[in-house]
Formats: sequence, structure tokens, C-alpha cells
Amino acid sequence: MLDAMNGQLPLRQPCPPGACDCGREALLADPHGDVRILLLTRQEEQRLLQRLEQLKDLADLQHMQQRMYEQLGLRLSIAPGFNEVRSMRGLDIRIAGQPGLCRKTRQAIPAAIRRGLERTPEIAWRLLDSFDLLGGSH
Repeated sequence: MLDAMNGQLPLRQPCPPGACDCGREALLADPHGDVRILLLTRQEEQRLLQRLEQLKDLADLQHMQQRMYEQLGLRLSIAPGFNEVRSMRGLDIRIAGQPGLCRKTRQAIPAAIRRGLERTPEIAWRLLDSFDLLGGSH
């Protein structure tokens, strides 16, 4: 989806002044900055969130983590929280800090993943098993 006027990919529109701490302008001013995250327009963000809510299995989740890193530079980690994991809220889903990543997006991606895990809890069980928390007893 190249912009017909200047032959470039469309970048995410800036957040309203004072509404976000993403550092978009500083990122654009840095000649060595990784601007891939700015390719996540609001429309593309909605598609990503919908996709994360429709996860099929643990391999699909891991595939999405890899694709988000490759295409956007997003480093997403999912691990059991410090306390007992009794629900999807017990999972620690974090996105590494990154210039240009909107505050709302930083919150929306983990929320979409939680909804996907709640929809298909087998993914969460496989994830926990990969940390050997279930001790192979499922």
C-alpha cells in the first residue's frame, strides 16, 4: 500500500498533543531510528488486534510474536506472572519499550492476546507447560 503521491508506505498519524508518550517526532528526526513501528497505522493495528484475538494454538501465537518483531520491531514476551496463574490475568504479557509505539497500542496488544487466550484456553495451558509449570500433568 504505497502512498501514490510520494511512493512511500503510509505512516501512523501522530497522537493528539499531550495524549501519548511515544516519542514519534524524535524517532522521525533520528536518521538511524527504526521507524517500522510507525507502519502500524490505526487501521493495521485493528487488523492485528483482531488477528491476535483469533489465535489457533501456541505455534500460531509464537508465529505472531515473530512476525510482529520482523515487521514492526515489537518484542513481545509472555510468561507466567510472579504469583499463581489462576486466570489469563496471571500471565505477564509485555511489550518492550520502543520509540514510536503508541501508549494505547502498548496496552491494546496484551489485552487482545488475553482475549485470544480466554477464547482458546488450550493455548495458555501449552504456554504454561512450556515453562514446566504444570509438570506434564494435564
